[in-house]
Amino acid sequence: MTAELVRGQNHPLPQVRLEIRISAGSPVLAGAALGDEHGTVHGAEWVAHPGAPTLPGIEVSPQAAADHRLAVDLAALPEAVHRVTVLLALPERPGGPLRFGSLAAPTAAVTGLDGAEIARFVLTGLDAESAVVALELYRRQGAWKVRAVGQGYAGGLTALLADQGLPSAAELAADVEEAVARGLARAVPAPPTPPTPGIPAAPDSPEPRRVGADASRDPAGGRAPGGPIDYTHPGRRPGTTPPPARSSAASHAASDGQPPRPVAGDAVGWSMDERLYNQVWGMFEDLARTTAAYRSAVDFADSRLEKELDQALADPRARLGAAGDAAREAAQARHTQLVDQARAALDRDVAQLAAESEVVEPALPPACARWDNPVWHGYRVPAEPPMAMRLGDLHLPESAPLSIPLLVRLPLERGLWIDSGPAPGADDVFLDSAETRRLAMDAAVALAVRLLAVHPVGEFTVQVLDPAGTGAQALLPLTRTGVVALPSLAGAAGVADVLGRLTRRVDLVQMALRGGAAESLPPDFDPAQQLLLVNDFPHGFDDRAVTQLRYLADEGPAVGVHLLMVADREDAAAYGPLLDPLWRSLMRLTPVPDDHLADPWVGHAWTYEPSLVPSGSGVLQQVLTEVATARTKRK
Repeated sequence: MTAELVRGQNHPLPQVRLEIRISAGSPVLAGAALGDEHGTVHGAEWVAHPGAPTLPGIEVSPQAAADHRLAVDLAALPEAVHRVTVLLALPERPGGPLRFGSLAAPTAAVTGLDGAEIARFVLTGLDAESAVVALELYRRQGAWKVRAVGQGYAGGLTALLADQGLPSAAELAADVEEAVARGLARAVPAPPTPPTPGIPAAPDSPEPRRVGADASRDPAGGRAPGGPIDYTHPGRRPGTTPPPARSSAASHAASDGQPPRPVAGDAVGWSMDERLYNQVWGMFEDLARTTAAYRSAVDFADSRLEKELDQALADPRARLGAAGDAAREAAQARHTQLVDQARAALDRDVAQLAAESEVVEPALPPACARWDNPVWHGYRVPAEPPMAMRLGDLHLPESAPLSIPLLVRLPLERGLWIDSGPAPGADDVFLDSAETRRLAMDAAVALAVRLLAVHPVGEFTVQVLDPAGTGAQALLPLTRTGVVALPSLAGAAGVADVLGRLTRRVDLVQMALRGGAAESLPPDFDPAQQLLLVNDFPHGFDDRAVTQLRYLADEGPAVGVHLLMVADREDAAAYGPLLDPLWRSLMRLTPVPDDHLADPWVGHAWTYEPSLVPSGSGVLQQVLTEVATARTKRK
């Protein structure tokens, strides 16, 4: 089981040959410094970095990238080395480096060579820092452990290296940046990642060029200069500061001493949509923390009760009779009082969040709204893409029926996998495979329709692979309106055709990006984002097709190709561990409520509930008709 570390926490390492996997929302430099028993780094030759990526027992990536794999062999380290410090830094760019506070929180995971995670650390709480110490691997009494550090440096790589004790920190930092500039640390540019919920983007960040339906045109309408293809939300403007959140106390405090009345959009952001997005994530964090406080209080009350009962019964003379009964009753009364106090605090907080949810839900834009929200009745194809989309809802058992929308930023950074395996239904009766496959396909179609509906005309395209034709009924809303066309070739031939075209598309865009010639793509190139909906995997997929799917899952999101798979993992067991990286790269969703998602703060098991269309509703048909009409007019 993976250990979810918080800052300062350590965890034993069960093996000496490891990988450290770094996942960030923007290309970062990864390095490692070797220290002696006092943590001293004796010189530049003790630091592995993109310009000198290999040291005994350690190898780092020779490029700046959003994802890194650092190879570590603790047994091969010199005897003088007692500590390996993993370093991350944002590369220099014109106008100065980015800040970690403007990006999604990086994640550092320690894994075995088989990919099984040992420990994971999400580096939250960073702001103006452009360099950070992520992890430390250290030797203590002959055993190795990993510690989550998360120490950031606003002074960048120079300040970080100086803090490691290097007298030539500035020179080494310059050497690293020079290696990047020379191309020794080449990286495929990835779409800039939106900021972490609640943390505004850096106001001095230059606005990236968009390539979408209006491919390769700058705001003035001319051909844009070379640069990476980017689908970043266009509403964000450089050189501006987000409007502050409105003050609850000043603007809507109740006059009778009650808690302030909630207001939709009461969070920081450049637009109402961003305010609502940040507010929803604030509600999620509030519910996570108040539930953690309640559970902690109950655990304390339980342990105190057990201790008091042990003390009361320790004396054999007091076990029986009135004295023993009185001691037990008093201990139970104190336990009940503590639990009741904790429950009252939880109920108060949940009631406030429920009141906030009642005003936030009706105000959400279509991309984030439930399918039964009246906002869909007036749906029109938008002029620009949204910043986020709803995947479903999350709730905890202590606070039912309150649920928090599960929102993800767009464009999708990971593919989605809807698990069609056996699942419990009502009254804990397991649904048969045919029923779960039907529900999973319904959930996939609802997500595909939402993605089509919330993008401007021509900026998003859905392709379908259903080799056995088992999803034909669920796909009717898409195919009947002509918004989606099934492959011209059936069965395995159709699979080969679609996957071949998409992998060639990914290769073409990657080559253009590496060469700095994104504007030189062929005139007939479709710049729209592509969603590939795969049903009933692995039936109809040969080994080559499986390899292509893995390639699309790994490389596709950076160039606008996304996967939405409907599959039962057990059906693919014949491929063995070959497909494990595929499952891990996708975000698992379920067609029925399931408590498989955990938050990064306190590790609650949140119950996920898919966002499905109400029975008998015609909202999908209405939305797709509007999309089809808009496409016809555009032609």
